[in-house]
Amino acid sequence: MYLKSIELTGFKSFAKKSELLFTSNVTAVVGPNGSGKSNVAEAFSFVLGEQSIKSLRGKKGEDLIFNGAGDLPRANRASVKIIFDNKSKFLPVDFEEVIIERVVHRDGVNEYSINGSQVCLRDVLELLHSAHIGSSGHHIISQGEADRILNASIKERKAMIEDALGLKLYQYKKQESEKKLLKTRENIAQVESLRREILPHIKFLKKQVEKVEKTLEMKKDLQDKALEYCKREDEYIKRIEKNISGKKHPLEKQEKKLQEELSEAKKILEGAQHRDVMSDELISLERELHETRKKKDELLRQSGELDGEITSLARMIKKQEELANSYLHKTVTLVSVEVVQKEIEQIISDSKKLVPGDTWDQEKVDILIRKIDEIGKLLSDFIESNKDKVDTSLLVEAQKDLADLRRKKEIAASEAGDVIANEAKLSREYSALQEKINTEKDTNRDAEKAVFRIMAEEQEVRSQIHSLQSEEETLRIVKEDFNRELTELGMMLGTAVLQFESLVFDFDEPRANQEERRRTIEKIKIRLEDAGGIGGADVMKEYTDASERDEFLAKELTDLSGSADSLTDLIKDLDERLSNEFKTGVEKINQQFKEYFALMFGGGEASLSVISAPKRKKKEIDDLFENEDGDEMARAALAIEETGAESEDGIDIDVVLPKKKVKGLMMLSGGERALTSIALLFAISQVNPPPFIILDETDAALDEANSKKYGDMVENLSKRSQLIVITHNRETMSRAGILYGVTMGLGGGSKLLSVAFDQAVAVAK
Repeated sequence: MYLKSIELTGFKSFAKKSELLFTSNVTAVVGPNGSGKSNVAEAFSFVLGEQSIKSLRGKKGEDLIFNGAGDLPRANRASVKIIFDNKSKFLPVDFEEVIIERVVHRDGVNEYSINGSQVCLRDVLELLHSAHIGSSGHHIISQGEADRILNASIKERKAMIEDALGLKLYQYKKQESEKKLLKTRENIAQVESLRREILPHIKFLKKQVEKVEKTLEMKKDLQDKALEYCKREDEYIKRIEKNISGKKHPLEKQEKKLQEELSEAKKILEGAQHRDVMSDELISLERELHETRKKKDELLRQSGELDGEITSLARMIKKQEELANSYLHKTVTLVSVEVVQKEIEQIISDSKKLVPGDTWDQEKVDILIRKIDEIGKLLSDFIESNKDKVDTSLLVEAQKDLADLRRKKEIAASEAGDVIANEAKLSREYSALQEKINTEKDTNRDAEKAVFRIMAEEQEVRSQIHSLQSEEETLRIVKEDFNRELTELGMMLGTAVLQFESLVFDFDEPRANQEERRRTIEKIKIRLEDAGGIGGADVMKEYTDASERDEFLAKELTDLSGSADSLTDLIKDLDERLSNEFKTGVEKINQQFKEYFALMFGGGEASLSVISAPKRKKKEIDDLFENEDGDEMARAALAIEETGAESEDGIDIDVVLPKKKVKGLMMLSGGERALTSIALLFAISQVNPPPFIILDETDAALDEANSKKYGDMVENLSKRSQLIVITHNRETMSRAGILYGVTMGLGGGSKLLSVAFDQAVAVAK
C-alpha cells in the first residue's frame, strides 16, 4: 500500500487536527449529511495541488479555512498533510516516506512542502505526475464526476481519458513546446524586422566605407610615394649642402688670403715716396670697383630670394586654384541659401492648401506634381548657378602678394642692371689703367702689378663664391619647399611620414624624376582633398558595429529557425506518441469497459470509439475576436491549433442494454446512466491503475441489487489500487477493512471515529 495517512488541520469543518490512517485496501468514510465527510475527498484534491477553489466548493482561499463554530474559534490557516510509503520508490525521490503538505493562509497565500522542505507547486505536480497522481481526474471520483464523463463533449471526454492514461505529461510538454514555438516565431519576426531596419543603413555605410577604403588606398599610395620622395629630397639636400660647403670653404679661405695680399700691396703703394697719379688712380679705382661688386652681390642675392618667394607663392596659388576647381570645395553664401529656402517654403505652403479638400481630383494631383517639379527645378538651378562660383578672396590676396614680389624683383633687377653697367664701366677703366701701367717702368710698378693680379684672382674667387651662393639660395628654396611639403604630408599622414629616414634607395637618378614624383604627390593630395580628407575611422567603426550586429542577428535567426524546426519536430513526435498511446489505451479501456458493463447489467454491449468533429476554421476564430480588443496571443494559440486539418478527434460512447432495445446514452435512465458511468470510470482506472482511488458517493443512485454489483467491483478494484470510499451504502461499507465515521460535534467542527473490522471481528469472537 502506497498511501499511509492524511492529516487535516483547520481545513473546512475539521477545526482540530484529524488523521486518517489507511492500513486496509478499502477504507470507508461514512456519516450523515453535513457532517463534513466529503471534505475528506476535497482535502485530497487540495493537498495534491488543485488550483480551482470552485471545485473545492469555495470562492476564495479563505473559504477553505475553518471559520469558527460554537466554542471553537476560527483558524488562521488550513493545512493538509498526506504521507506515502515510498519503500518501492514509486515516487522518484530517495526517501522511504514522502510527506507532502499544503497550507493556505487567510490572505490567500499558499505554501507547499515536501518532507519539510518548502517547494513550489510545480515541484509537487511533477513529483506526483511521475507516479500517475493528480489533484483531480480518474482517481478522485465524485458523484458529479461520474455523471460528468457521460455529459461531457467528445473532446472533453477524450481529455479525461488522456489524463487517465498518463498522457497529461506529454500534453504539458506539447503545450510548452507550442508556447515556445509561438514565442520563437515572434522572435524570428522581430529579428527579421530588425535586420530589415538596419539593412538600408548598412548599405549606405558600405558605400561610405568603399569611399573610405579608396581614400585609404590613396593614402597608402601617398605614403609610399611620399616616403620615397622625402628620402630622396632629404638626401639630395644633404648632398648638395655638403658639396657647396666643400667648395665654398677653400674659396673663402683663398679670398681672405688675397684680401690680405691686396692690403699689403696697397700699403706699399700708399707708403711709396715717389707715388704718382696712376698709383692713386689705381687705389681709388680698386676701392670703387670693390664697393660696386659688393653692392652687385647684395642685389643679386635679394633678387634670388625674391625669385624663390615668387616661385613658392606661384606654386601655392596653382594648388589653391586646383582645389577651388573641385566641386567638393564649393561654397555659397548663407544669404543665397536663405533665399532658396524661402522660395521652397512658399511652394510647400501653396501645396498644403490643396490638402483640406474632401476629394483628390486629377486637377489637384496635377497641381501637386507641378509644385514638386518646381522644387526640383529650383534646387537644380541653384546648384548649376553656384557650380562655377569660387570664393576667390584668398587667391586674390595671394595674387596681389605675388604681383608685389614681382614689382620688387623688377626694381631689384633694375638696380642690379645699373650696378652691373657701372661695374662694366669701372672694369674698362681698370683694364685701360692696367695696360698703361704695364707699358711704363717704375719702382712702384711691381706693387701695382701685384694689385692687378690680386684683384683679378679675387674677382675669380668672388665669382665662384657668388655662384655657390646662388646654389645655396636655390637650395634654401628647395629646403623651404621640402619643409612645407613635409608639414603638409605630416598633417595628412601623421608621424608615419617620418619613417622615410630609415629607407635606403639608389640615389643616382636625374633630378627630373624627383620633380615628377612631386607632381604625382600633389595630384594624390588634391584627390584626397576632393574625397573629404583621410578621415573615416568613425564610419569604419560604425560599419563594423552594424555589420557585426547584422551577423549576430543572422546567427540568432539561424539559431531561432533551428530551434523552431526542432520544436516543430518535437511537437510532431509528441502528437505521434499521444496518438499511438491514446489508441492503445482506448483499446485496453474498451476491453475493461465491456467486462464491467456486462457485470453491471448482466450482459449487453458497451464500447468507446474515436470519432471526428468539424473543426473551427480561421473565419470562425476571427469572429470570436471581432468585438474584442485583439488578444494576439490567444489568436496565435488558436492559429497553432488550426494546422490545416478539417476535424478534431473525440470519444463517443456506444451502449446496448441486454434484453432492451435501448441504444445510446440519451435513452438511458438515471440509474442506468450511473451504472454506465461507474463501469466506464472503473474500466479507465484499471488500464493504468493509480496508487489510490477516492470514490465520493458514486454509489448514491444505486438500488440494493446494483449496490452488490458495485461492491463486487470495489473489491475487485482494491486488488490493484487502494480505495477510499465515501458512502452511505451498507453494501459498500461491508467491503471496507476500516470504517471512519465523521460526525459534527456539539461545539462545532467535524470529528472522526474509526472502526477496524478485522479487529472488531477478533474482539467479537
